[in-house]
Amino acid sequence: MISKPIIKLTILFTFSCLVQIQAQVKPYNGNPDTSFETARKLAFNQQRKQAQDTLVNILTKYPNYHDIRSFLAATYSWDGDYKKARKEFAQVIEKAPENKENWIAAIKNESWSDAHYEALEMANTALKIFPNDPEISLLKATALKNTNNSLEALSTVEAIIAKNPENQNAKEFLESLNSTLRTNTIGVRASVDIYSKVFDPMQYYTMSYGKQTKYGSIIGRVNFNRRFNENGAQLEVDMYPKITKGLYAYLNAGYANSFIFPDFRFGAELYKSLPHGLELSAGFRSLQYSTTTNIYTGSLGWYTGNSYWSLRPYFTPGDGGTSTSAALTYRKYRSNSDNYLSFMYSMGVSPEVNQFIFNSNDASIVRLQTQRFNIGYFFSTNNNKNAWGAQFDVAHQEISFNPGNYFWIYSLTVSWDLRFK
Repeated sequence: MISKPIIKLTILFTFSCLVQIQAQVKPYNGNPDTSFETARKLAFNQQRKQAQDTLVNILTKYPNYHDIRSFLAATYSWDGDYKKARKEFAQVIEKAPENKENWIAAIKNESWSDAHYEALEMANTALKIFPNDPEISLLKATALKNTNNSLEALSTVEAIIAKNPENQNAKEFLESLNSTLRTNTIGVRASVDIYSKVFDPMQYYTMSYGKQTKYGSIIGRVNFNRRFNENGAQLEVDMYPKITKGLYAYLNAGYANSFIFPDFRFGAELYKSLPHGLELSAGFRSLQYSTTTNIYTGSLGWYTGNSYWSLRPYFTPGDGGTSTSAALTYRKYRSNSDNYLSFMYSMGVSPEVNQFIFNSNDASIVRLQTQRFNIGYFFSTNNNKNAWGAQFDVAHQEISFNPGNYFWIYSLTVSWDLRFK
């Protein structure tokens, strides 16, 4: 049983704490304009918490100082505290619906929080107060795009430009939107391998057609190669179905009737997005000549800023054991995913990557010693309608029929993609 002195001391201590807390929360007593200016300086000097405390304190005495409440909401939005920002924006819009800047900031808050349908509804409401306003109409177009209504977004932004032909933000958005709407791609790729000895140059050509759908992308290809003084063609299909947010797959199938390609090829891989910009995948490839070779692979990717790193190993079981190879890739992106500089270094031989030196009668090839370095440069036109690429590759490879001896392979590849609606 607790003694009475202890109970009294506890009550006294609790009462003392409450008095101290109340004493610390002093009512605001100052010049609101001066305090507001101080809070702004704090906010723009990365002292957001102190600024927010000051703004909240001012509002205890001046709850209808709308500029202060609006700025408080904006600081919450900058910090990613979208729920708090939404509450403050709602209050200030209710009291001062004629202030356009508050509507714009509130709609942006919804967009930044990925509440795109709410942003669209708010933009429509704001346009009843500010009909045909270009800034709010552009925010509506953005919300339409983000809710998969790209055609309606196109109509909205075209209406903005028709009335405001010098609106640069609308023009840039239109270019971005047109890029999104160009869901069809025709591609051409050509490359040549030049050997330091033994082989004549080998030529590779590909024509492809790709289609972006809401379920993922699908790409059909015709590969034509000239190797060993023989010509051969292969039909191939790649699919990238979306399964759920952060999870998609890669599926591949191919057919050929030439010895320089596998008769059939199949592949499948799952990709999973992870926190901190990481992506993990695991899958297999299967190449069918007179016998079947299975290759197990996966990747660990990391997106950091404008950079991307990827490590991909290949494991190929065989009668003499399992062969292992690996490739490390780095990309430095510029304006978008079509514009980047890439480097790749690999060791070992995988039938997936080096099909031209592999057939069912020479399975020991997968244990050859090989080092390869590749550099590539990829860029697009201003409207992203055309995308170009060039790669140079150098490999130091052991000769399959003369183990212990090596040759050099120099490769040049150029590519062009045309996108259209």
